[in-house]
Amino acid sequence: MSTLAHLFSPLRLRDVEIPNRIMSTGHQTYLARGGLPTPEFVAYHEARARGGAGLIVTEAARFHATGLTDSPEIVILGDEAIPAFRAVVDAVHAHGTRIFGQLSHSGRLSRRVQGGLRSVAYAPSSVPDNRFHTMPREMPVALIHEIVEAYGQAARRLAAAGYDGIEVIASLGLLVAQFLNPVSNRRTDAYGGSRENRMRFLVEALEQVRRAIGERRALGIRISAEEVEADGLPRDEVLEVCRSLAARGLVDYANVTIGSMAGLGGSIHVVPPMEVAHGYVAPKAGAIRAATGLPVFVAGRINQPQLAERIIASGQADVCGMTRALISDPDMPAKARAGRLDEIRACIGCNQGCIGHFHQGYPVSCIQNPATGRELRLGKAPPAPRRRRVLVAGGGPAGMKAAVAAAERGHEVVLCEAGPRLGGQVLLAQRLPERAEFGGLATNLEGEIARAGVELRLRTRVDAELVRALAPDAVVVATGGVPFEPEIEGREDGHVVDAWSVLRAEANPGARVLVADWRCDWIGMGVAELLARNGHKVRLAVNGTHAGQHLQMYHRDHWAGKLHRLGVEVIPYARLHGVDADSALLAHIVTGEGIACEEVDTVVVAAGQAPATSLERELEGLGVEIHLAGDCLSPRSAEEAVYEGMLAGRAV
Repeated sequence: MSTLAHLFSPLRLRDVEIPNRIMSTGHQTYLARGGLPTPEFVAYHEARARGGAGLIVTEAARFHATGLTDSPEIVILGDEAIPAFRAVVDAVHAHGTRIFGQLSHSGRLSRRVQGGLRSVAYAPSSVPDNRFHTMPREMPVALIHEIVEAYGQAARRLAAAGYDGIEVIASLGLLVAQFLNPVSNRRTDAYGGSRENRMRFLVEALEQVRRAIGERRALGIRISAEEVEADGLPRDEVLEVCRSLAARGLVDYANVTIGSMAGLGGSIHVVPPMEVAHGYVAPKAGAIRAATGLPVFVAGRINQPQLAERIIASGQADVCGMTRALISDPDMPAKARAGRLDEIRACIGCNQGCIGHFHQGYPVSCIQNPATGRELRLGKAPPAPRRRRVLVAGGGPAGMKAAVAAAERGHEVVLCEAGPRLGGQVLLAQRLPERAEFGGLATNLEGEIARAGVELRLRTRVDAELVRALAPDAVVVATGGVPFEPEIEGREDGHVVDAWSVLRAEANPGARVLVADWRCDWIGMGVAELLARNGHKVRLAVNGTHAGQHLQMYHRDHWAGKLHRLGVEVIPYARLHGVDADSALLAHIVTGEGIACEEVDTVVVAAGQAPATSLERELEGLGVEIHLAGDCLSPRSAEEAVYEGMLAGRAV
């Protein structure tokens, strides 16, 4: 059994008892439609409740017309919305989990796009932000009063739907934080100037919410302990605000994060990437807990129950937000409680399927768990009508997931990998600085393979002869890709190596390196960082508008900051054209004009991969059922590989 005694102890807030200290924090799922929770939205949250989470906070509900956009967010403007929200509550309550609702208004931190047009954004003052580049209109006092009243009406509706508590967002530089911050709040009336005046909007909103929900339900705020922006709300100011709220008895808890959406640096902390330390916000939350005496919730790279237990046992927090951990493995709490820690599919902080989907306008999912966000479509697969023998060729993410999916349906599965280890390109990605955690993708799948009873054969290349010998009923081809070799004028005169050879430490780069990055993803930026850390003078030429163009933005921006500190010169809009002994010639991708790069000892080519199709062709004519998955179809990312592997494994 588990020894996570603190993590699995209850917490009482007023009349609400939270059964354990694991929380799914409010996060955008993009599973709403017409502003209302959908069956997909219900199924998503119910999966986390079924898996044992103690508290679910549903995503920020928009509650006033000045906060609406065309994005698929939940909206609670009228009583007609109550039944849709009640469906979420009933599904979550059925598993003993408590549920709180968030209320949020973005203020200036929104493009407010509706019908392709930018609407007016309102804020305390006409002070622009440095991320959305929005110049807001100062709120008239009458509008402030209207929004304060709307807080109460929205809270009343959520209470009528059965929510156990309400959380008012005062974090991440959003509207409440804009009122609190003297940089963004330059008002000279009762809502600006002194701290007392700058707090007035929040205080009045909280008072309205309390009147609306009564004394039995919980009421809290989410607040950034610091905003990590040059003009952000300072840490000391946050402490004073929290002290004041606690002294007045206005809130039952503080949900602590850090960061701000008002700039690129602060935004990184909204969903911190894997390079950021685990649990790094906990000491800051502990300071608020000590200063106020309030129960404190905390989130920020808490992806394992053992870490959450330590944070709670140390007194830094009372509840741990483990949102991405629950996205990766909804059953994490139940597994932890039962002591099955090795079975947990740990989040690797890649940000691809969760916040990455959000920024692309798609519903939440997970690189490791394609069923996330697709619970109604990709729930547990039924057993196969008859047991078949399945051969999987390739031990990268696609092949591993295919093997697991087929075995879970009851098939006899043999997984063959030509190399000595499973993992495919994951083994390369984890070699980059501060990216070892990406290797958890392979580690998690290896555990699933072992538990599913898959027969594993390493150093075994699949060919037609092996297929004839094993006589499988179906073959899943997941052979991945190989580095693409573009035509480079003068290649024989220069020192040209590919990115894979650098990552494998098989190349010997000179002192001055040009990385030619076609794909604009993790490979080019990662290799540039690796070489710069090793003392090389590095230039990164990207065949796109900017480095990391196809990466999730928090990863990209964090990486861009690291490259800047390392002195890496980034050349955008540049395609590698030719090389000679000590220089390289780039072509501007818009004009075609040459860009000369002198003093280049080595050119590292990151030109992407070509699909490995030789096995597919070799098996043609054998009469065996064939399924393809991952990069052998078309090289993309590990997310597509895992997704297609699951589908292939379920199809046999």
